[in-house]
Amino acid sequence: MERITLAQAGNAAGQFQLAGEPVGCAPYGNGHINNTFLLSCAAADGATVRYILQAINTAVFRKPEQVIANIERVTDYLRAGNPDPRAVMRLVPTASGAHYYTDGDGRCWRMYDFIEDSLSLDRPESESDFYQSAVAFGRFQRDLNGFPADQLFETIPDFHNTPKRYRDFLAAVQQDVCGRAASVEREIAFLREREDFYSVLFDANRDGRLPLRVTHNDTKLNNVLLDRATRTALCVIDLDTIMPGFSVNDFGDSIRFGANTAAEDEPDWTKASIDLSLFETYLKGYLDGCGGAMEAPEILLLPEGAKMMTIECGMRFLTDYLQGDTYFKTQYPEHNLVRCHTQFRLVADMEQHWDAMKAIAASYTGEVK
Repeated sequence: MERITLAQAGNAAGQFQLAGEPVGCAPYGNGHINNTFLLSCAAADGATVRYILQAINTAVFRKPEQVIANIERVTDYLRAGNPDPRAVMRLVPTASGAHYYTDGDGRCWRMYDFIEDSLSLDRPESESDFYQSAVAFGRFQRDLNGFPADQLFETIPDFHNTPKRYRDFLAAVQQDVCGRAASVEREIAFLREREDFYSVLFDANRDGRLPLRVTHNDTKLNNVLLDRATRTALCVIDLDTIMPGFSVNDFGDSIRFGANTAAEDEPDWTKASIDLSLFETYLKGYLDGCGGAMEAPEILLLPEGAKMMTIECGMRFLTDYLQGDTYFKTQYPEHNLVRCHTQFRLVADMEQHWDAMKAIAASYTGEVK
């Protein structure tokens, strides 16, 4: 991620329609993709108005205009159904009326209203926090249920195309550019043994059990804002990866991260397992938020979404390890391999508890599995 100076951020901020004079600008949050700043302005009435200013990482999002177009379409649609200004992110226009600005060095900038009296968490502090994050993403599905997903750009092509991820992995094994394949034969075998699984969601889509929807594709807890006073779901943020996709993948990525008994890079991989209580808590919250937008065949595939996102993520970590750690940030030479191990351990534990996971999903449809 490119290092952006405060002077560069201040220059970009001046290109947007602000409610006052800028009085402060500082780096904000702990995101790994975009450069983010909190801008404070003094309004004429003496109030302080705050904004989120971001330089979009064009190494990841190579067509930032498509990212902005997706956000415009989705937030306009959401705002038409919910007038609460704190419930939907709002892009701030530039002086020319556009929703992004390209500076002289080719950086692409955008700005949002800052949502006051909100709270973002990296880890849930209670089971209720986890439930509320599920409600937020479920509500996101409900509110976009009528939006035609095929109108959105695919901002990162094949992002959750697991069969293609598997083909890329096999190519990395074959090429073995770092000479690491011989040391990870068991990990390679783990993925080969499960190759029949990788197409199950695409198969379900083809036979009508799994509809194409608008998906968020980065459903970790800190992409939900909670109301600071009530601690209830307020707003879904970080909309850069909104694309056509499967709801069960959004669900599954939250389970991969939030219902795992170990951290993603826990060195002791034996600590990783599926917490069935948290799995059900999140599933209930997700369906409560959906408000009936998902039918039984889709609900029954929620466990497949959890397993798919976990094995896909482990596959990506292992692929990056084989290719020399060129995509994910690493802090030590075996970091991607450690991450891979926790994901594979979680997959194996899901398989051990598969009947229980499927029964939980079935219990929310009225069907007996």
